Amino acid sequence: MTRNFQPNGASDVDEPDLDQDQDFVVEGEDLPVLLERLLGESQGRTQKDLAAEAGISYPTLNAWMNRTRGTSRIDPERLRAMVEVFRRWGVRTTPREFFASVGRPVPGPSGDEREAQLLKLYRQLPESKQRALVKNAEAMLQLSRTI
Repeated sequence: MTRNFQPNGASDVDEPDLDQDQDFVVEGEDLPVLLERLLGESQGRTQKDLAAEAGISYPTLNAWMNRTRGTSRIDPERLRAMVEVFRRWGVRTTPREFFASVGRPVPGPSGDEREAQLLKLYRQLPESKQRALVKNAEAMLQLSRTI
């Protein structure tokens, strides 16, 4: 299997910059294969560790891994929880990669992802533009309270 990197829906890229926010999927990789690969990159972490930290019962996770329980109806928050666990462990992965592995598009970004994206953009602005952005946000908040 080869990785087809597809940053933000763009066409395939041969040598991507592996930014943590970059979306990528391995073509044809289902959830059990994805989890096995990511656990292999997790330096001694086990299915039990993943289950405990993601708030998923070990029997459920193990059933997904052994393909004795379907994965197409997994709660999106469970998928996001696994992404966050792997990221805490220092493994690069994205929600898109998890959702693709169960054959679904990623529903809109979570609140945490939107905040992280906004902070990333804010930090790239010069200081004067950061101040202007804060003023605009404050004005938007005031306006939303009057409507």
